Amino acid sequence: MKISNKVTGDKWRVASDTAANAACSRPSSPVTRHPSPVTGFTMVEIAICLAVIGIALVSIIGVLPIGMNTQRDNREETIINQDATVLMEAIRGGARGLDDLTNYVYAITNFQVVYPAGTLNTYGYTYVNSTLNGVLTSVQMPITSGTNIVGLLSTPEFTDLSFNPTNNLFSGGYSNHVVAYVRSISGPAVEKPPQDNQILQQDSFGYRMLCVNAPVATDMTAVTNALGVVTNAYFRQIAANLHELRLTFLWPQQPNGNVGPGHQTFRTMVAGQITQIYNGQWLYFYQPQSFVNVTNTP
Repeated sequence: MKISNKVTGDKWRVASDTAANAACSRPSSPVTRHPSPVTGFTMVEIAICLAVIGIALVSIIGVLPIGMNTQRDNREETIINQDATVLMEAIRGGARGLDDLTNYVYAITNFQVVYPAGTLNTYGYTYVNSTLNGVLTSVQMPITSGTNIVGLLSTPEFTDLSFNPTNNLFSGGYSNHVVAYVRSISGPAVEKPPQDNQILQQDSFGYRMLCVNAPVATDMTAVTNALGVVTNAYFRQIAANLHELRLTFLWPQQPNGNVGPGHQTFRTMVAGQITQIYNGQWLYFYQPQSFVNVTNTP
């Protein structure tokens, strides 16, 4: 664009350049533009999409409970593994000062069968009292200390008629089946002491623990040959100074008294004798690395 000559009145006239006009002018044959057709989904396509989304949602919703149950099972197994380490070390070490166990072990039952008569006696221990076949015992021994708890959990599988640990019941005695009811030691802090809300305590994760303190299995009848006496003495020494400790955990402990499907057993060998003290009831404690000589008599 260029400016032409000056005109009167000090006004300027603008004249367009020929080439610029040619570039800006409309084409000689204008093109008619038609709007493009509007596209979209049909009802059939929408129905198919909704069906696919619905199938995907149903699959996701079906997988969520499985994932949540797996997470719960893993959490419970982790708690059991941690608690088993604490309890097994307390029993095998003969601990007598773990009073913190009173916050978690709330009941212990010993199902005791008398041989050869075969009668059953049920000893029950709680924070409040101790019972025999549902009747209060003459001398009370509630589980209000770690000593009482560990001493009961260490009860040998076999004891003679004087309640001494024995390797068999050939001459009569007692078969002990000890069951402990425990609230988890590990887990959320809100469930642990000093929490005294009964609702939270009952809703917390708990389990049932079966305690077996058995002598190592040996051949007690090898006394018929010329070396029978020596062999029998060796077996008796092993049985008196080497024990198998098995803790079987059943979980979760439910308010109605049943237990869930969880099941796991831990096992270890304990070298040493088992000593006993009387504290209203007989209590037993492992003495690691303390050994005893036994006689050769049956």
